[in-house]
Amino acid sequence: MSSIPIQKADFVGEGSNIIKQQTVSMEQALQVGNRKWHGKAGGIVDAPINKVWEMVSQTKTLHEWMPMVERCTDLDGDEGVPGYIRLVSGFMFPQQDGERSWIKEKLVFMNSSSHSYAYTMEASNVGLDGSVNSLKLVDYGDDSTLVDWSFEIKPVEGACEDSIIDYLGFLYKSCINRIKGAIEALD
Repeated sequence: MSSIPIQKADFVGEGSNIIKQQTVSMEQALQVGNRKWHGKAGGIVDAPINKVWEMVSQTKTLHEWMPMVERCTDLDGDEGVPGYIRLVSGFMFPQQDGERSWIKEKLVFMNSSSHSYAYTMEASNVGLDGSVNSLKLVDYGDDSTLVDWSFEIKPVEGACEDSIIDYLGFLYKSCINRIKGAIEALD
């Protein structure tokens, strides 16, 4: 990609008329604008893949394996069909005012044969709008299932990337660890 000059003005000192010109390439500007933070959590669940899929693919069971979720409400569309929108609320992310976190999620895809799906966070009060969460199950043999949960988020202004990625990884890993118990409670 060619370098197209983009002017960026940095004012030096308060009230100063001195402007420092800086040229960056279009590629550099796009990289900054499109940058995402990536993370992943995974674990083995001692249950057959079909039982795990039944648990993790249904909105009505979300609160059973995600302890911080209090409620999950259908907003639009049909569950399991791309475009389906749900509102998840609870204490996923601590709020300074003590209020519940809420996230409006939209299903991007769901494939029952590959045991995978992805949701985008369309809106929230937690600063993760535009983030994408993907979940994929893999038959690990001996009636066990590998859960692979990955996420990509837009950088959160004022937050430390490592801290956010570590927190989300911990949060999702704790959910993975609860899947087997949730399945046993329903059987």
